[in-house]
Amino acid sequence: MARSAFNFWVGVFVLAGFVALLVLALKVGNLGSDGVRDPYRVKAHFSNIGGLKEKAPVRSAGVLVGRVAQIRFDNKRYDAEVTLELDKRFAFPTDTSASILTSGILGENYVGLDGGGEEVMLKEGDEMKLTQSAVVLEQIIGQFLYSKAQEGAPKKAE
Repeated sequence: MARSAFNFWVGVFVLAGFVALLVLALKVGNLGSDGVRDPYRVKAHFSNIGGLKEKAPVRSAGVLVGRVAQIRFDNKRYDAEVTLELDKRFAFPTDTSASILTSGILGENYVGLDGGGEEVMLKEGDEMKLTQSAVVLEQIIGQFLYSKAQEGAPKKAE
């Protein structure tokens, strides 16, 4: 009798561990229940999206206000078109700027929104005009090395 009670509690503990791992996996994969209620979609164009992925968070002042719904390449403008699903509880002016930012040094990419001053608000299907692409670490390092190499290059005699 005591052995079967022990086996029951071990089984409960193992099952709780599996449930905890599943919840953790869903949170890490941005598939949790913190989804957008009653969304409206807006588009933004970026010349470089870095490592931005679909379902990445959209934040304003650190608050989750939406998710990235779709990323596609625009064949006419030769840039990335990012569709954002924003929660209708959050209204943003038409001159809101969108930037691709990184959580920490090597963290996940997300879209950050900075509200503007216009009286007219974004609505379904609008396009954000003010965007700032992702900062690519390799390009920054390359520019730094190039500038240092130019400083050390010998000058031509005139």
